[in-house]
Amino acid sequence: MDKQTTIAFILIGAVFVLWLYLSTPEPVKQVPSKQDSSLVKKENKIIPPVIEETDSVNNPGQQSDSLKFGKYFTIQPKQEKIITIESDDLLLEFSTKGGNLRKAYLKKFNNWYSIKDSSSDIYKTKVQLINYTRGGTYDLAFVSADGKVINTSSLDFSTDADKSYYRVSGKDSLQINFQLNLSSGKFINKKFTFYGDKYNIGNDIELSGMNSLISNNSYDLVWSHGINFVEENSVDEANQSNASLYYGDEHVIVKASDIGKQIEKGFNGKVEWAAIRDKYFTIIIVPQNPLEVEEAYFKGTRISREDGLKEYYDVRLTVPFRNNQYEKRSFNLYLGPVNYDILKTYNSHMEKIVEFGSFFGLKFIIRPIAEYVLLPLFNFLHSFIPNYGFVIILFSLIIKFVLYPLTKSSMQSMKKMQLLAPKINEIKEKFKDDPTKVQKETMNLYRIYGINPAGGCLPLLLQMPIFIAMWGLFQVAVELRQQPFMLWIHDLSRPDIVLALPFKLPMIGIDKISGLAVLMGITTFVQQKMTVKDPKQQAMIYLMPIFLTLMFMSFPSGLNLYYFMFNLFSIVQQYYVNNKHDGMELVPVANPKKSKGFMQKIMETAEQNAKAQQKRKK
Repeated sequence: MDKQTTIAFILIGAVFVLWLYLSTPEPVKQVPSKQDSSLVKKENKIIPPVIEETDSVNNPGQQSDSLKFGKYFTIQPKQEKIITIESDDLLLEFSTKGGNLRKAYLKKFNNWYSIKDSSSDIYKTKVQLINYTRGGTYDLAFVSADGKVINTSSLDFSTDADKSYYRVSGKDSLQINFQLNLSSGKFINKKFTFYGDKYNIGNDIELSGMNSLISNNSYDLVWSHGINFVEENSVDEANQSNASLYYGDEHVIVKASDIGKQIEKGFNGKVEWAAIRDKYFTIIIVPQNPLEVEEAYFKGTRISREDGLKEYYDVRLTVPFRNNQYEKRSFNLYLGPVNYDILKTYNSHMEKIVEFGSFFGLKFIIRPIAEYVLLPLFNFLHSFIPNYGFVIILFSLIIKFVLYPLTKSSMQSMKKMQLLAPKINEIKEKFKDDPTKVQKETMNLYRIYGINPAGGCLPLLLQMPIFIAMWGLFQVAVELRQQPFMLWIHDLSRPDIVLALPFKLPMIGIDKISGLAVLMGITTFVQQKMTVKDPKQQAMIYLMPIFLTLMFMSFPSGLNLYYFMFNLFSIVQQYYVNNKHDGMELVPVANPKKSKGFMQKIMETAEQNAKAQQKRKK
């Protein structure tokens, strides 16, 4: 290949490598914790921070009998009652304290660790999403008529549940009420509907006689203390965690990126849903009528602790209160995996929370490729191949076959450029004192032999969106979580560690060696050796595989398996192309195009400008 094509190829590869590098988890930095201002500017107005409960509400035990909180609310400590509801997918614990969720187990997903317990409580090994030790979760908050800030998390509700355990399955459903009775005809009722075969919970908020007790014509539906972290690699999990909402037909993400720094953001208008997620799981609040939500407010913090890097988000939805004697608002609460197919069944654009990556603003290209081509193909293959490792191998072969016309064109074009190199060198030697003439004659040579100088790079560029979509798909695919393949590969969602070093490598901080990353690096080296023939580019043959190997050490083994197999198939293809076209000769085209190409026009313009400058100098 000539110098220009080589440079273009290197730049394309460098951009791809840079993008991968920027997307890898950053090392945890210890930063002193600090608080932002308690007010945050949103558009042209100031919105209040998330309302925090006062000490008197948080600590009802300060008084032995009861605690008056303003004129209207009294906390009378009662014995907490736990109601357990089990469905096909969930095991939920509700408490009369706050009429609230206490724990939410996902029955089909295990924790990364294994607990051996004599009680044989299998749910101790299941993913549990609620940070119940940090306080309330799904609460109502408002300002009372006498100016007191009320949060229902510490108030005692009654329930119509007549037993402590319920089982619902299949198409069956169950309703349970938690009611806060204030006085005759005045109550707050939280009605929950549980479904046997779904991850969501229906929720009706009923307010009766509260028109004289709630001020500001609104109340807030609050999710506090984020979502429980459930993966061993908390850094990777935190990097994939965020809060988000579907707002104005767009998925908007709120991310706390700096350790110790709190982020606060608010949004006015119709909110279709608001969510908190970690790498594989999410909690989504979905108003049945988006127009009944006036505002969404998020607060997030990224912190470093002894048990790893964590992110916690609070979500607040402001709901209008019409001051009627009775008002009801309805919501859905989804607690489950970030699974595209499951989320799509709810018909609320919830599948938008599944991110497939972006690249310099090309999300509008990358997402459709992943969403409508790669993911359906991946799921189709798994429908008859139970082992995801073999699914990935077949998947990489199919992608290679689909891209064959592009890669074949690229390889053949590079082969022709290699054959043309001696003629280009002759031109450079003949006009070594006139670079503009060299460029013009070189372009003319391309035209005579019908060669596109960008023919080797353009097919590679066209493949980039597919490669990026693949990278995004395998990074966060919950389907690969804890899925074994074979040999030493026990979890396709995590790096396949074959050697743990007793120290970290200087500067790069790697102390664990991934077997598939090494194999991927070796195949990259072989591929480079087969394609790069210019002696001036020999350094790239060695540096690129080393760089990629080090970078892929922390990537999921499923992703590394895909690139390793793709490289293998590319090597086979390159060998076939090289041997099939060993007798290729440069033959001038019968009727070279008389119309000037884009590159030729640029070179002629440059030549004219150079001549004009020489005349002015004379």
